[in-house]
Amino acid sequence: MNSVAQFLKRLAQILFFLVVVVFLGSLLIGVGGLIVAFRSSAEKVEKPSILALDLDGTIVDTRDIVESLRKYRTEDHIKGVLLRINSPGGVVGPSQELWAELKRTREEFKKPVVAFCSAVAASGAYYAAVGADKIVTTPGCLIGSIGALMEFVNFAQLYDWAKIDRYAITTGKFKDAGADYRPLTSEQRALFQDLLNDVLAQFKAAIVEGRNMKPEVLDQYADGRVFTGSQAVKLGFADSVGTWDDARRTLGQMTGLGDNPEVFKVKKRNKLLEFFEASSTSGTSNVSTALRDLFQTELSARPLLLLPGAVQF
Repeated sequence: MNSVAQFLKRLAQILFFLVVVVFLGSLLIGVGGLIVAFRSSAEKVEKPSILALDLDGTIVDTRDIVESLRKYRTEDHIKGVLLRINSPGGVVGPSQELWAELKRTREEFKKPVVAFCSAVAASGAYYAAVGADKIVTTPGCLIGSIGALMEFVNFAQLYDWAKIDRYAITTGKFKDAGADYRPLTSEQRALFQDLLNDVLAQFKAAIVEGRNMKPEVLDQYADGRVFTGSQAVKLGFADSVGTWDDARRTLGQMTGLGDNPEVFKVKKRNKLLEFFEASSTSGTSNVSTALRDLFQTELSARPLLLLPGAVQF
């Protein structure tokens, strides 16, 4: 009799577990559907307007701003794009992607683009800005920092102190170059230097094209230095000193919408959806993650177009 009761109790537990699993699975599917629905739905542009976008903080992923740009530049009522920049730069690829999409907006879609530099528009952020037709800046904005860098952290002595023996098995002498458990070799340093030189050459080519600047003039300033907005205008790295409203007026005149053009702004992403998306992609913690968070090495061992000291995590 006891064995039958135990069997029924066990069966009830299994059924309850299955019901919970099915319920949670349905919930996740429903949330996923909501995310897709919210992300795919586009706000309607009711009247002739300029599209206002913001580039804030360290550039790690420009997916949201690029998606908005691609979505709305095809709208007939969108006549131009105004990009407000407050960024020290960041990772190379996303900076280049934004530059390319701004350039494409101008050339392929025939929609003028104005970049407004507010507090900081350095390195990768300035790379993106030269994709615009015109650059308007505040007089005290930090602009420039034309150059590339890679930061490395060597935790070898810390691992020794903590009695952690960390190593890797590789298929080549460069495969673990930049690893945090040993210093760089001279060959690895030379490899990374060549890589950075190539990134700088790409950066300079974009400036020469976008700013119509002679290479020999650019070479005098492409050493990582920063300018104030006023200096940048005098040197040809920006077009005029002004405010966001001045930039809006400039774009309004370029698009034929006049001095007071209507501004269309994309609504910010829903915080609840961001929470679910972040939860679904979060990974497990490990020693490297803990050290990275402690010593702020999130962007180490990768090429950066970044103004050092301005990065925030």
